[in-house]
Amino acid sequence: MIELRPFDELPREDLGWLKTRRHFSSAAQDDPSRSGWGCMRVWNGEEIAPNAGFALQAHANIEIIIYVREGTVTHRDSLGNEGRIEAGTFRSSAPAPASDMPNTTWSKRQHEYSRCGSRLLRLVVRPPGGFNRVSGLDSDREALPIRARARVLNTKLEVGESIEYVLGERRLAYLVPSTGTIDINGVRIHARDGAAIKDVDIVTVTAIEDADVVMVDVL
Repeated sequence: MIELRPFDELPREDLGWLKTRRHFSSAAQDDPSRSGWGCMRVWNGEEIAPNAGFALQAHANIEIIIYVREGTVTHRDSLGNEGRIEAGTFRSSAPAPASDMPNTTWSKRQHEYSRCGSRLLRLVVRPPGGFNRVSGLDSDREALPIRARARVLNTKLEVGESIEYVLGERRLAYLVPSTGTIDINGVRIHARDGAAIKDVDIVTVTAIEDADVVMVDVL
């Protein structure tokens, strides 16, 4: 099953400095049947006005991954991590070796000390494996690490180019082309539309236009 979720039909919010479209979320006013997708709780498409942004907010037991589609944003957290996130770059709150991230926090939920912080993954071209990856799966040794048993994938395709992804048994995928139009197993997806995917063995993505594609693979 591939369910198309057109961008123009997504729940939206306009605060002036922030325009948001919610592919799914826990917001009370949204469709409760779209309160998440597997272990993902929120997927927002946001436009932030220049020189504006969010104040510091508390997030417990949540990993936040940011992908900048266009422009540049800055990020700062209470652990002292700060930096610029440019277009084509992922930033995640993720575990890291002590030599990389000196800040130690206690997670009561996981009952362990964990070293956490913000890390960057710059995506320029499609790598030999087909996808750049942010991942919590043991097999993805070269990926930017997260704790969730999930993958965040990115690929850039030229017109007419195709790529396949094997989706494991019982796993779900959610895909959004940040730019360009694509075909997924015969379903046409335009820029910033969402595609909720389940019960599909192989996901075949074909570029109708040059496209930048982000997909998440979750349980």
